[in-house]
Amino acid sequence: MVLWIIGMSGSGKTALGKRVYEELKPGYPNLVFLDGDILREIMGDDLGHTIEDRKKNAGRITRLCKYLDSSGINVIFAVLSLFHESQRWMRENIRDYYEVYIESDLGVLVQRDSKGIYKKAINGEIKNVVGVDIAFPPPLGPDLTIKNDRGLDDLYREGGKIIKSIKPLLRR
Repeated sequence: MVLWIIGMSGSGKTALGKRVYEELKPGYPNLVFLDGDILREIMGDDLGHTIEDRKKNAGRITRLCKYLDSSGINVIFAVLSLFHESQRWMRENIRDYYEVYIESDLGVLVQRDSKGIYKKAINGEIKNVVGVDIAFPPPLGPDLTIKNDRGLDDLYREGGKIIKSIKPLLRR
């Protein structure tokens, strides 16, 4: 089973994914949590943030999820997920796939900007930032969409919906 949490930087996807993971892990020892930043580090941080490098990274992520799923490991993956073809591939190749989209307005994300990414991109200091000079196409058919323009408490409440939806899909 793969829970795929999609959203732009600062939307809360990692925080929500970790919360769902912490709730479920005691009952599911075969559950792992990953996010895009963690995977980049694991893979040696050898890719940049151009569209081409992002496509390579998306291929790594989808193949890793397929491998883990076929090995009986449940996966929670918090990821930007820019490419509709990756989302489609996941639906076609992962038996129990559940997609959550965390929608946030760019203005809110700029205010949250703990990494300083958006401000640097807006000021022209860096390039290839999704939401600034790379468009973010929302997923076409998520199983659940969560609007997150408030805070983590509101977002965490949504975690219960996710757990209720994916529990029947999880393998022990």
